[in-house]
Amino acid sequence: MIDNKIESAFPHVLPSLPYADNALDPVISAKTIGFHYGKHHKGYFDNLNKLIAGTEFADLPLKKIITKTAGKADKTAIFNNAAQTWNHTFFWHSLRPKGGSEPSAVLKQKIEAAFGALDACKKELTTAATTQFGSGWAWLVLDGDTLKVVKTGNADSPLTQGMKPLLTIDVWEHAYYLDYQNRRADYVTAVLDNLINWSFAADNLK
Repeated sequence: MIDNKIESAFPHVLPSLPYADNALDPVISAKTIGFHYGKHHKGYFDNLNKLIAGTEFADLPLKKIITKTAGKADKTAIFNNAAQTWNHTFFWHSLRPKGGSEPSAVLKQKIEAAFGALDACKKELTTAATTQFGSGWAWLVLDGDTLKVVKTGNADSPLTQGMKPLLTIDVWEHAYYLDYQNRRADYVTAVLDNLINWSFAADNLK
């Protein structure tokens, strides 16, 4: 489960990637991973630890920091860095080398119940990812007992809307620009066809 991967230490520390930095080549290059994980993701962790030091949030798990600061204008910086910290760790686990194959039977059944077919689910994820204006995320979520595709802008997360994330695709420009420049749709298609981690999504159903 994702919680065990990112909630284990205080102050919050950057977890290791679940694969080598070149393991997602050629879809996502080691150069992109170096900047995205080593600079952007690490920066969110570092900023968060500075912002929460000595505050009421210092010893809270990431999810609680996110839900307690969401929508509060005076806590925007803490929310943004906490949510981006969580979102990115979740994103890395939403990918795997040689991914994109068939989901497990249980997950596939829920996908077919919600979308009609796996291809229809992937199409909705593609649409959400490519139509998100500016920076943000496309998510497969569990809303009650039903699967849905949603998109969020900037650091926002389905966690603040009472939904359970199953997997996500990062569509901030730093996620793809070194490899795809302005071709976000090509990046999204390549991720869904070759890297998406349906096993992780199935684990998050539990």
